Amino acid sequence: VRLWRCRCRALLSRPAGAVRPRRGLAAGPEMHFGFQTVTEEERREKIYQVFENVAKKYDVMNDSMTLGIHRVWKDILIHKMNPCPGTLLLDVAGGTGDIAFRFINYVRSVRQRQLQRKLKDHQNLSWQEIFESYQKDKSNSLGDSQVVVCDINREMLKVGKQKAQHLGYTEGLSWVLGNAEELPFDDDKFDVYTIAFGIRNVTRIDLALQEAYRVLKPGGRFLCLEFSHVSNPLLSSLYDLYSFQVIPVLGEVIAGDWRSYQYLVESIRQFPPQEELKAMIEDAGFFKVDYENLNFGIVAIHSGFKL
Repeated sequence: VRLWRCRCRALLSRPAGAVRPRRGLAAGPEMHFGFQTVTEEERREKIYQVFENVAKKYDVMNDSMTLGIHRVWKDILIHKMNPCPGTLLLDVAGGTGDIAFRFINYVRSVRQRQLQRKLKDHQNLSWQEIFESYQKDKSNSLGDSQVVVCDINREMLKVGKQKAQHLGYTEGLSWVLGNAEELPFDDDKFDVYTIAFGIRNVTRIDLALQEAYRVLKPGGRFLCLEFSHVSNPLLSSLYDLYSFQVIPVLGEVIAGDWRSYQYLVESIRQFPPQEELKAMIEDAGFFKVDYENLNFGIVAIHSGFKL
């Protein structure tokens, strides 16, 4: 049963007010917040607070914790997506814009190659005709592609918008405050749904997956990049040592926040392993579900299609 759903809202129709964790609901079943046992409502509020606290240092901490490798993982996600001009992407829990900016860069590159091939195939055109055609197509560098970044946390979106302005990303980019478990979009809206390092922080993964399925068009693709489980025992031990002894210290030194990064490490250990998450994605209705381990399973990219 889906909770708190409204199918009749228009695209981008969510009011501009903050989406804060809901109050006044029943406490619900117990669940994990890292290694703590909390109620569903407590988990929702605690996670919101974590990302409100870390938003301003989020990118710096990502570079420090992963030695910059998270950038490669995100590049791999975009290449796996292989978007073409005209693609409508929903990036959930993508407040700082990393996936959105990569998507825009990729589509622009594809669009530029298409334009060059088009002009090469019309060698008989005059210089003036080539110039006018180039200028016309150049003005639509994304080929009507759009990316909607949806995040529940206002501070994360604020950081993303600031980055977009600083880096000059304006065309084809929208920012929406919204909950992954009750997305403020109509059914069958998007060609691709991505969620990078965000699904382990939703309160109900099953509801988030159901919403992902709902908002995708038939034939649409679901892509999830997330920390996962290392199968090699020796590497797993070294990874645990680094995670629990180094990352919280980096959080304290760089962001002045030991607890938030202790939670992030613990949340990875509580997250379902690859095969279990694959089964959950299939239960949500997706077909052709598979996953690719990166760096021996430190992270994995799960993929599925709405057929």
